[in-house]
Amino acid sequence: MKNKLDIKQVYDLYKNKEVSCYEVTKSCIDWIAKVNPFLDAFTTINAKALDEAKKKDKQQVKNTALWGIPIVIKDNFLTKGFRTTASSRVLDDYIPQYNATVVNRLLGAGAIILGKTNMDAWAHGSSTETSDYGVTKNPWDLTRIPGGSSGGSAAATISDMCITSIGSETAGSVRGPAAWCGCVGLKPTYGRVSRYGVIAMGSSLDCPGPITKTVYDSAYILEILAGRDPYDATTSDNLPTKYTSFLGKEIKGMKIAIARQYLLPEMKSEVKDFIIKAGKVLEDLGANVEYADTLNPEYAVADYTVIQRSEDWELLHFRKVTRMNTIKKPRK
Repeated sequence: MKNKLDIKQVYDLYKNKEVSCYEVTKSCIDWIAKVNPFLDAFTTINAKALDEAKKKDKQQVKNTALWGIPIVIKDNFLTKGFRTTASSRVLDDYIPQYNATVVNRLLGAGAIILGKTNMDAWAHGSSTETSDYGVTKNPWDLTRIPGGSSGGSAAATISDMCITSIGSETAGSVRGPAAWCGCVGLKPTYGRVSRYGVIAMGSSLDCPGPITKTVYDSAYILEILAGRDPYDATTSDNLPTKYTSFLGKEIKGMKIAIARQYLLPEMKSEVKDFIIKAGKVLEDLGANVEYADTLNPEYAVADYTVIQRSEDWELLHFRKVTRMNTIKKPRK
């Protein structure tokens, strides 16, 4: 099944003309039809995805990073002419007038958007249980949750309903669901990727990031998304790095810290043992692993809550303005 492939595998097949863009896209669409009713990973499916794939097949394979790659996007990224809900019925019929910068860069790289993925409504949650469009299930066990708020993107990726996906994080909303679902989640440094066109939860905290099947794919997508954006004054002036060039290298001599304060007494012993064993593996590979003291995490959630709630006024204003613009006026 072609939907089970990662970005590198699909792109190599395209270049060798071993598979068509339509075949890969249809494989994803067909699998969505079979699997999504059980997972509720999507809020909207792009009905034009197959037509877009056919158009690409009439072209030669272009030297663009994501040419013909079927991708899904968390439903808090604005998509021009394509419904964006933030998983809230308040925005049930909201059609944005412009794309988020992340969306523009993906489309500019040749990607095909399969659809928008489920999330905690307005990104308020860590489980994808607060969506107005149903609770997303964990593909490994339908009685469990996938984490959140990017739970739909993680569930869609690990269940092969797409080749790769995009999420966003304010406090763990990329890395959390990726870990719970068993895929790769990358949270870039704040300002590395533009927030323009992302429905905000906390403006000084929000970070778009990839959720992928492989580490290579996450590094690859970050090369596309990273960089200065004139529409987001918080983006860094530093030029993007070729992140994939760091992969496959030895870690001998690298210093790695394990935060002692996060090995909490109430942590399950099997989880703590796994962290310690992971440190041992890194040591065996030549890294210098040290236990380091960090700020006490006791007040971390409280600090985050104060910051996020203070900045939430921006979101409340967005809701009000958007709702006013989407309410249909009565006919005369």
